[in-house]
Amino acid sequence: MAETEDCVGQEPHPVDDDFFKEPMKKRRRSDRDQRFRAFPSVEQSTLKEYEKLESRTRRVLSNTYQKLIQSVFLDDSIPNGVKYLINRLLALIEKPSLDPIYVGLFGSTGAGKSSLINAIIQQAMFLPVSGESICTSCIVQVSSGCCEQYEAKIHLLSNQEWKQELKNLTKLLHRPEQLGREEEDAWDRDDAVEEAIWKLQMVYGNGVERKSYEELLRAKPKGKIPTSRVITLKAEEAGELSLKLDPYIRTQRRGWDEGSAETQIWPLIKLVEVTLPKSELIPEGVVLVDIPGTGDFNSKRDEMWRKTIDKCSVIWLISDIERVSGGRAHEDLLNESIKACQRGFCRDMALVVTKTDKLHLPEYLRERKVGSQAIQSQREAVLERNEMIKLQRNKVLKEKLKRKLPTDSRVLEDSELVYTVSAQEYWQQALLTEEETEIPKLREYIRRRLLDKKRRMVTKYVTEAFGLFLLTDSFSCTDNLPNEHLHVSGLRRFVEEKIQLLEKAIDQCFAHIVQPLQEGVQNARSSYRQILGVCLVRSRGNQGFHQTLKAVCLKNGIYASRTLGRIDLNEAITQPIYEQIDPVFGGIFRSGKPSDGSALMPHIDAFKRSLQEKMTEIGIRNGWKYDSYKKSFLIQEISAILGGLEGHILRRKRRIYESLSTSVQNDLKPCYEEAAQITGKKACERMKDVLRRGLDQQVDEGMFERAQERMQHQFHQLKMRKRRQREVYQEVTQLNGITEKVKGSVTTMLTLASSQGDGLYKELADVKSECKEMEKLHRSLREVAENALLRRGMQDFLLRMSPSKSGPPKTWI
Repeated sequence: MAETEDCVGQEPHPVDDDFFKEPMKKRRRSDRDQRFRAFPSVEQSTLKEYEKLESRTRRVLSNTYQKLIQSVFLDDSIPNGVKYLINRLLALIEKPSLDPIYVGLFGSTGAGKSSLINAIIQQAMFLPVSGESICTSCIVQVSSGCCEQYEAKIHLLSNQEWKQELKNLTKLLHRPEQLGREEEDAWDRDDAVEEAIWKLQMVYGNGVERKSYEELLRAKPKGKIPTSRVITLKAEEAGELSLKLDPYIRTQRRGWDEGSAETQIWPLIKLVEVTLPKSELIPEGVVLVDIPGTGDFNSKRDEMWRKTIDKCSVIWLISDIERVSGGRAHEDLLNESIKACQRGFCRDMALVVTKTDKLHLPEYLRERKVGSQAIQSQREAVLERNEMIKLQRNKVLKEKLKRKLPTDSRVLEDSELVYTVSAQEYWQQALLTEEETEIPKLREYIRRRLLDKKRRMVTKYVTEAFGLFLLTDSFSCTDNLPNEHLHVSGLRRFVEEKIQLLEKAIDQCFAHIVQPLQEGVQNARSSYRQILGVCLVRSRGNQGFHQTLKAVCLKNGIYASRTLGRIDLNEAITQPIYEQIDPVFGGIFRSGKPSDGSALMPHIDAFKRSLQEKMTEIGIRNGWKYDSYKKSFLIQEISAILGGLEGHILRRKRRIYESLSTSVQNDLKPCYEEAAQITGKKACERMKDVLRRGLDQQVDEGMFERAQERMQHQFHQLKMRKRRQREVYQEVTQLNGITEKVKGSVTTMLTLASSQGDGLYKELADVKSECKEMEKLHRSLREVAENALLRRGMQDFLLRMSPSKSGPPKTWI
């Protein structure tokens, strides 16, 4: 599954001998038009204008690329300027039109995630739903495309991944000898034991829980497992695909009959991708992700669970109306969602309260403390209660986010952080209108973010392409430029000085994390024993916890249980450090402009502006009149190069944030391995003793201080790191640090700009027509943006003038 990456303004490809390959094929116009079906007519017009701009830009780039390739195809030696230009053109041509927006629906068992997706896509029972029990058993992604049929791809664990799970499951099921009656009963009731038996019986049949790992490797699964490890289902109608898909993604309850062949491979499924044809409700480019609340015992599925959360740019925390006011499960999920904002790509988050039609009127009226107006009906009570929930939870959520995130975080700017929805009323409309169920509001939420992302993407794309054509025109200039080289040389010296200042500014920025880290380490040292004690205590003592603790140790401190929730000892132990660093960490990666210099991106933006201002100053002072195109190219290209750094930084952010818990996990690994081998009488207490002693020893030896050092080292690597890696055709230097990437890219660009006469050939004069076309497209950007604002203003005016849709029809006398 591809990772989400910010491709805007990415660094040019390294020069190699493979730049003669063909660009990817253009999308057919009929396919492009289908992408807008989910938008109102006003937004469709705006999207079509941006799509047309992008399409025409890609066509101009492709034509130019072909002309350049033809002109140098037979040449033995190709000038550096041409190589640079060809690679940059190819990079832009192959840049994806738009990375998907992943909307993660994150909630506990029975919260209504699947029901909500069904309502949003207008398919009542498409995904399996159930009252209070776990229904969806794996990560399910739902998106729309231009396919003619409904389609689902079911991805299974690889053979090696399943072997690793088998090994861990059989270790859990190894019953210790010489157990007493009480210990045997506790072992049988253990959550991890029950789940392990359940999985093995589903795949291999009854009685297999007594078999060894080697015997299970030779056993034949009951269900058919394709060698490709992918099952593809297709259907003409949604209901038909739903019936085919249901056995694969519905959690099979323990004690049920064996069921169909499809249910028998359920434990091997790690991901299901569903594609709807030409949806009029969900735009292409949006992926709704049903995310189970706890992760999974299998390492690969658990890794995918965490990565799926981290790649979501929007997270909806789903909570039942009866559970939203508290509870450990809700708080754990909220904390996990906030962490996604810290370590991943998430910029938007909302609390979606489900099942809001549920209300016991007599009880509500007795406890009602607000409003003087009498409640006349169930509907009025539901609407009033929902509005109260919004006000209360919006305040609580904002206060919690402010403690964890920077004050200028995008999510804190949203006036609406809470939505009260009812999937049942969306279909029945017995109490509420369609608008009052707020399902349409969530669809608008999705469309608005996709439209905004498309606008920003096309604007950057056209601007970057325009910069390349400025370079082409500069090479085509045949005038004598006696002082040009001197100007660029002076600019190079200026750049080197500014890079040194940038390094100092980044050091000062990262220095803000040191004191909170130190304070967090002290807090962790004083509280780790208490935290571990809480993690190791269950309501029934050791009953039903023996093998669960063994599962925790087998997985190096992490166990995702469907009944006990997610247990992560490493994260719990480092939580006092995270509580200290969270606001500062978020501040370092914010996009605002704090006065204390703690944010990273403003320093990079200031560096970019200083370069651009210097180039303009040199041009004015020294009369850079003969090559104004070159000056403009330098300004545009610097913007493109530095713009790509934001995506690079976001991709590294997760590794930095998780370095604390990862460091602790690595240091405690010998303790986990020793505890996992313990069997026999009082094994649970002996495992706990091993963990306590091992943790004490590691803390005494500086475990938390090492974690601090490793995080600071990760920050240093983000600033400056260079490593070598072998690519397909040649070994290249991979510049991973911020300053190294800036040095490499800007130096290459300035070297190119300082060249005279070795750029292009006279045969390339015919690209001037493409240059003129690109100039027109660049000017069109402002016109398209102005048109979009005008349409939006007209739409808002008409909505204000129209009768309200939120209540029952009015009677006019």
